[in-house]
Amino acid sequence: MEERLSYLFKKYLDNTCSEKELEEFLSYVQKAHNEELLRELIKKVYRNQEKEGINTSTYVDENGDLVLNEPKWIASSQVRVRRKRSLLPALGFAASVVIVAAIIWIMSGVNRTVINPKTPVASLTRKTTDRSESKYLLLEDGTKVWLNAASTLEFPDHFNTTKREVYLSGEAFFDVQHADKIPFIIYTGDIATTVLGTAFNIKAYPGQKKIIISVSRGKVKIKRKDGWETTLIRRQQVKIEEAGSDISEKNIPENEIAGWQQGNLVYDDETLEDIMADLQRIYNVNIQVADLSINGLKISTSFKREIGVEQALQVLCRLTDTKLIKTEEIYLIQ
Repeated sequence: MEERLSYLFKKYLDNTCSEKELEEFLSYVQKAHNEELLRELIKKVYRNQEKEGINTSTYVDENGDLVLNEPKWIASSQVRVRRKRSLLPALGFAASVVIVAAIIWIMSGVNRTVINPKTPVASLTRKTTDRSESKYLLLEDGTKVWLNAASTLEFPDHFNTTKREVYLSGEAFFDVQHADKIPFIIYTGDIATTVLGTAFNIKAYPGQKKIIISVSRGKVKIKRKDGWETTLIRRQQVKIEEAGSDISEKNIPENEIAGWQQGNLVYDDETLEDIMADLQRIYNVNIQVADLSINGLKISTSFKREIGVEQALQVLCRLTDTKLIKTEEIYLIQ
């Protein structure tokens, strides 16, 4: 049991679990809520992982909870921030969302909390979308957010007086309410995007090769954990790896920014793998590519969402010299 848990835990931390492995790991964590011996075993496994230097941004506290520290690289206030996250097993491969950010532990609540030693605990609201779904959100400060398919946004009910922080996994278009001296910060993995008042789109799905940020209005500052940073203005876009040197900036037409809101699917020099993942989220279907060697092919194309997944895949098949086979359960590209 310990060896199996150790194997699953490491794969979970690396975000490399298969669907069955993820379900198995989460079942152990859920059972541990009522089984002391299993809970102690999971804690032991985590400590062994910690000794090997794995996922050092988290630790086990005195209550047996796994805690994720706020990234140290982000320039913020002098007060250190610590976050806890709760286990939400509904996030999984069925929704094409890999559980992100902190390791989620055994807690009865459904909200993550932000803990500041000098301020009271404040809960975070969590909004999600399923595949083929989008949502409009109005935040407490007046900021407008359009959340794309299979995405998650976490935010406080009330922002503090020094900064406004939210956490995104997936894709969203933000129209940020201007507030002098109170920056609005969006965290997506190892990247922080900071603004005062502007409109822009962020696409940062788990497993996506690059995070894509496009500015419709105003100015956006982007900073990565390793210290790299840049500033974008209206009609500029950056594609950036969370860790790596492959970064590209360019000017783009206004209508390509958050084109998904108008039902336009625009892909500019994106990998076939990322495009397929996008189509699965948008149309809520299962797509498989028989020849994995073509997943890395870079493709530029666009089409209307209303044409449907089958026609969209036919376009991609023509571009990659492949053919489409449809069964009851999947679309197969070979």
